[in-house]
Amino acid sequence: MPNKFDTNPLDPEFPERARQEQSAATARQKYDAETTKLPYSDEEIPTRTFNEADFNAYSSPFGNSQPVEAYKTSRLKSESPKDRKVAKIGLPENILIALPYIPFFVGLIAGIVELLIVPKSESKVRFHAAQGLAAHIGILIVMTILGMVGNVPGLGLADVGSLIFKIVTTIILIIFAIKAFQGKPVHIESVDSLTEWLEEKIKPQN
Repeated sequence: MPNKFDTNPLDPEFPERARQEQSAATARQKYDAETTKLPYSDEEIPTRTFNEADFNAYSSPFGNSQPVEAYKTSRLKSESPKDRKVAKIGLPENILIALPYIPFFVGLIAGIVELLIVPKSESKVRFHAAQGLAAHIGILIVMTILGMVGNVPGLGLADVGSLIFKIVTTIILIIFAIKAFQGKPVHIESVDSLTEWLEEKIKPQN
């Protein structure tokens, strides 16, 4: 770009043209540096606002969100085991869960009956029925072994051990029955394999 101080003795108009070109370039730079303003004024709001009634109308396809919220609340509310009746039996769930843990062969018989009657869809009841039955079977096996050992001459302490084992297991079963009745979790890890086997093999009779 020519400088405004440049001179050309052969062209007397050259200095004037250089000054005009310099002024045009400065004007273009100033124009490019300006920021184009938006067509909105300071008082205009480019977004639309909704009042509470409009918002509720858009948030629910029925124009009112209260029925939807009430439906969700009713669905989320779980039924208590004391109020829920088990299919095909009609007894409360908590009673059927506690019965298999009652000592003195009551729980053993209850576990077998429940596995034969309660449908597969009642997985919680069937699990406790199988677990209670497995616990009774395990206790009977240990009691049988202790009884056989007690019959061996010179092992009189075996009878004492058998009595202590019977008392301890009876107390434990009562505790399990109370916990199951109250809806608290009961898990006997030592009979997991037998529990799964019993639940699978003893199928409900239609």
